[in-house]
Amino acid sequence: MIIIGITGTLGAGKGTIVEYLVKKKGFVHFSVRNYLSDVIKERGMEVNRDTMVVTANDLRSKNGPGFIIEELYRKAAASRQNCIIESIRTPGEIEKLRKEKNFFLLAVDADIRIRYDRIKMRGSETDNVGFETFRQNEIREMHSDDPNKQNLSECIRQADFVLRNDGSIEQLKQRTEEILKKIS
Repeated sequence: MIIIGITGTLGAGKGTIVEYLVKKKGFVHFSVRNYLSDVIKERGMEVNRDTMVVTANDLRSKNGPGFIIEELYRKAAASRQNCIIESIRTPGEIEKLRKEKNFFLLAVDADIRIRYDRIKMRGSETDNVGFETFRQNEIREMHSDDPNKQNLSECIRQADFVLRNDGSIEQLKQRTEEILKKIS
């Protein structure tokens, strides 16, 4: 069993990699976004980027920096299959996962304008923002000294593999294959 955690900047291609691993490689997908969306809906709040950040930070501050990932890892391990956990956002989450066998962290990044265009095309409930809001959201999530809050720059720094995704989907899939070969 291999468990891959995926981190990266907004709109960089995490979902595309996840989709490829699930459809072509049989990985089981566990999503922080889906987990948080369920919690937000249970709390009677609107699902958007701000409520996701607030809810995630609240869960981490009450239960520890690795809480959400521990919940997803427990489900992944129980499946006894190759799994991908999307989207690692704090060093505390990485610290928890590094204690587990067969865990690898993959990071993906791309040019900010390319990523913004991608999220506009994706059009999910958290993506309906202007470019300046998108940029401000990223700045807010890139650095923090609080282990309960997002620190994407540190997560990317700690990754076992970093993919630059400024090209085509086919190139991204090819690079993902190269990483899988290195892992196995």
